Amino acid sequence: MSSLLTLLFAPSFLLLTHFFKFQELVFTYIIIALFFLLYAYVKKRKTEDFVILAIYLVLLSLAYYFDNFETVKFIPVLSAMTFFTIFALSAMHNNEIIYKFTTKVYKKKLSDGEIKFLKKGDRFWAVAIFIYAMFLLYLVYYSNDAMWAFFSSIGWYIYFGVTLFVQVTYGKLYAIKLSS
Repeated sequence: MSSLLTLLFAPSFLLLTHFFKFQELVFTYIIIALFFLLYAYVKKRKTEDFVILAIYLVLLSLAYYFDNFETVKFIPVLSAMTFFTIFALSAMHNNEIIYKFTTKVYKKKLSDGEIKFLKKGDRFWAVAIFIYAMFLLYLVYYSNDAMWAFFSSIGWYIYFGVTLFVQVTYGKLYAIKLSS
């Protein structure tokens, strides 16, 4: 659910600012976020969905109150920082999110080197997401709205794909062989 929000939020919000008054648009998005929050509650979604929705609701409420578009631009930054926090805490507490996810999706037996590499994956993703969050923060202050909307939505998926490719390639060519 939070993936759908992140994909559609920035470009749709930017586009709709050309057709609606800012506060009316923000109020509509607050209603949509409340609907998603109710849906997440009924479907007993993950905690991260509630955190992301809370970020949307708080910042949209502030944007409505202050009538300020810049506040809206911080939503993707704080969402990315939430995921950074999740991966950083997982790395510190050895929760091994990447390893657990991989074992659920990838049914083949993993080698010892692959297991060691994947167990360190949370550190990699914490750093990667932090870099992306800082890039989004840069866009809030130094970029135009169209660039912000692109990188806050579709750009994340491109960055994720490239980063995943880098991690897998590095793992296969170097890290797994090193730890075997």
